[in-house]
Amino acid sequence: MEQTIWGHLPVLMRANSKESVEYILQALWRTRKSGLGTTDRCIIQDILQIQNESDLDPLLVCLRMLIRRSVYENTSKEDIPKLFPSEVLPELQNLLTVLLQKFQREWQEEVMKDQNIVPRLKAMTWNMANLEKESADPAAVIALKLQNDAPFHSGEQNVKFQLATDSMDMMLKAMHCIRDQFSTMDETLNGH
Repeated sequence: MEQTIWGHLPVLMRANSKESVEYILQALWRTRKSGLGTTDRCIIQDILQIQNESDLDPLLVCLRMLIRRSVYENTSKEDIPKLFPSEVLPELQNLLTVLLQKFQREWQEEVMKDQNIVPRLKAMTWNMANLEKESADPAAVIALKLQNDAPFHSGEQNVKFQLATDSMDMMLKAMHCIRDQFSTMDETLNGH
């Protein structure tokens, strides 16, 4: 019977420490766009005492798949253990779960920086504050509802802030500049 991809994970048991497995995961993450270089491949082969380089590839595929699932598929820290089928040894599940949980947030933040996804404005409300107080300067309280469409940080976010008259003037000037920029871009795109 053909060995499943998960059947290659026990090779990790040859590593002499948790730090060695951590190095392997970090090397795979670091090289996720470029692929693992010769130096890293040799180091990993040495860590895992693998003689034949072709025996390394199925393990790396399996680990990259786990990394991808834990980082890109909106998997919560609590759900990482569910990524493993029952055929994976419990001690390997535990080790990889701990390491993936350790790096998940950091790696997701790196992906966010790479993608440069910013939330979009979904709704805005406002009301006046400090109207009852005679000595206080009037201010507007702005409530924004933002929609984040990033793969693992999706959902709505509420932001509230207060604007006094001077802050409002500064903000309105900036908004007018943005509007003018949009108008210029529209004219350029429409050939007017």
